[in-house]
Amino acid sequence: MYSEYDSIIHRLKQGRLWDFPGGVHPPELKTLSNTTSIDTLELPEKVYVTVKQHIGVEGSVIVTIGQQVLKGQALTRSTNPFSVPVHASTSGTVSNIAPHPSAHPSGLPELTVEITVDGKETWVELSPILDYQQKPKSKIIEAICNAGIAGMGGAGFPTHIKASPKKNVEFLIINGVECEPYITSDDRLMREHAWQIRQGIDILVHLLTPKMVLIAIEDNKPEAIQAMQVACQENAKYLVCSIPTKYPAGGEKQLIQVLTNREVPGNSLPIDVGVMMHNVGTCFAIADAVFSGKPLIQRVVTLTGEAFSYPRNVWSLIGTPLTHLLRAGGYKSKVQHQPKIIMGGPMMGFDVISDEVPVVKITNCILAPAATEIAESGPEQPCIRCSACADACPATLLPQQLFWHSKAKELDKAQEYNLFDCIECGACAYVCPSEIPLVHYYRIAKSEVRIQEEEKAQADKARERFEARKTRLATEQQEREEKHARAAEARKQAMNTAGNDAKDKIAAALARAKAKKQEQGQEQEQSPVKAEAGPTAPAAQTEKQDKVAAAIARAKAKRAASQDATKNETQTTQRTEQPVDKPEKQDKVAMAIAKAKAKRAAQKEAEAKETGQVLANKTSTVETPTIEGVTDTTVKSSVPADDAQNVKQQKVAAAVARAKAKKAAANFTENQSSAAKPANEQVEAALSDPEQAKKQKIATAIAKAKAKKLAAQKAAQDEGGNS
Repeated sequence: MYSEYDSIIHRLKQGRLWDFPGGVHPPELKTLSNTTSIDTLELPEKVYVTVKQHIGVEGSVIVTIGQQVLKGQALTRSTNPFSVPVHASTSGTVSNIAPHPSAHPSGLPELTVEITVDGKETWVELSPILDYQQKPKSKIIEAICNAGIAGMGGAGFPTHIKASPKKNVEFLIINGVECEPYITSDDRLMREHAWQIRQGIDILVHLLTPKMVLIAIEDNKPEAIQAMQVACQENAKYLVCSIPTKYPAGGEKQLIQVLTNREVPGNSLPIDVGVMMHNVGTCFAIADAVFSGKPLIQRVVTLTGEAFSYPRNVWSLIGTPLTHLLRAGGYKSKVQHQPKIIMGGPMMGFDVISDEVPVVKITNCILAPAATEIAESGPEQPCIRCSACADACPATLLPQQLFWHSKAKELDKAQEYNLFDCIECGACAYVCPSEIPLVHYYRIAKSEVRIQEEEKAQADKARERFEARKTRLATEQQEREEKHARAAEARKQAMNTAGNDAKDKIAAALARAKAKKQEQGQEQEQSPVKAEAGPTAPAAQTEKQDKVAAAIARAKAKRAASQDATKNETQTTQRTEQPVDKPEKQDKVAMAIAKAKAKRAAQKEAEAKETGQVLANKTSTVETPTIEGVTDTTVKSSVPADDAQNVKQQKVAAAVARAKAKKAAANFTENQSSAAKPANEQVEAALSDPEQAKKQKIATAIAKAKAKKLAAQKAAQDEGGNS
């Protein structure tokens, strides 16, 4: 049930509070360390400043190895709003920047700046803001961020984010409950520095403007309650509330329920119910940052447990290794069966895996219990389903169901049972008779869920990038297609325009022709004599058409002649070569035969002379014409008078020889004259007029026949004369 503001204030002023379900009452054991004031330790030899000490994003290192740094100098920087810097807790030299065991249950190494202390304690230049009320709120928030302040109650949420909410704040709750056993750092801080805590509250009120400030302190800290009442008595809006001692009353949601009876829904923040909460240590750091300009470089740490010779509270520099704190508290390892150091309280703390683990901003206690002080956990036994864990759970969860699903890696079902509403207070494990480390299983399950969510977020981002790229490519493709379509349309329009222009030109030409025709008709009507003398308009038009037709016919004839010439080029070349080459070869053969016969006749005549058989009464002479340098030769053949038959045969042979020689000479001369003509002229003649070439061949054949006939007749006459 949501309680209204007025009813809440009325009830609180009467000293009446509400309660939260569950909870346990473990031994307090606070008197070990709260009886002495806060001490200041000697400087350690080295400090190890972990880069990330808060919820959010770590900054990037802005120093280098070997660099001299001053006390309060920033070591990291980031523009992310969920990031705060870390600072050098003392002056010295940066000796290393590397992973170092972290203040975490896993002890996994984290990036750390190692500083070798020079002992000079030289401060960086500070910039306090004394008149903060006259400054813009953004200036104050920026100063808080630059001071590196994060929630010092255990969560480590960046304070400057909580100092600038988006909603109105009704109640500003200052948490000084410190409900966990052994821890007394906030108790001693409120006792000794109540006025500075009040100054930090004033700054938060200036930034948040709440209706009421509630300062909650457990009733087992009467000195702290009194100190805060004195510090806040001047302001009626500041109300110090003493609440019953019960663990975990200091939990954020549980304390809101105790003071206002308002429940913060799951997956919601206190601001959703009009509440903002800060730790008393955070208020002290805010006052230090604004009024002194000092960043968060130290905090109060409780050294407690029976294994310490001097349990107390000390001012510890951020980054101080545990070895230095153990020496300062007089750690006695002999009273333990095995070395056991817990960072935090016995309920929510964790065992450190190395004594080199440094102090961080949320470190409030170093517990070194003796062997008999805290019973060692026995082996884990099966759950007996006693429901004691459910009765002790302050968040009204079902720890047994969460345990089963977390152990079986059924993370979806574990989340259905509100796994992330668990505040990891350890009350369930404290009352478990089977000694099951329930919180351990819950932490592992939460870690695995976060890993899955991160992977899913990365996959979603990758999918979004892919889809964005796909959309971009599709858009570009569509734009290209539209561009091409526009270009095609433009070309089409240009062509249409050009076509229309051509049509317009044709129409204009026709119009001009018609106009000219009409003008000519009018002139003929006006000048009948000229019309009779000259051709009429239709006649002129007909003559023009005839000329066009003749030009077209000539072009077609020229094209056909070119095609025929190309097609018959090889055949025509062969036809022009045959009349030249073949007759020349035949003439040469005939001349060779005539020469051979003349030579043979001369040989016979020589033989006849030698043997004395020369005919005195008859003599036959054969003359051969001069052909290509062949000299005239006269062959005389003597025929016996008594051998008429031989004489006749010799005459016939001589006549034939003369005829053949004459024919050969005529053919040779003709062929020589024909060969002298250029071959290209004959080819051109044949190509230009095939009919003329045919006629020429026929004339040549006829001439050859006539020459042959004349030669035969002459031979016959010669033969008759000789006879």
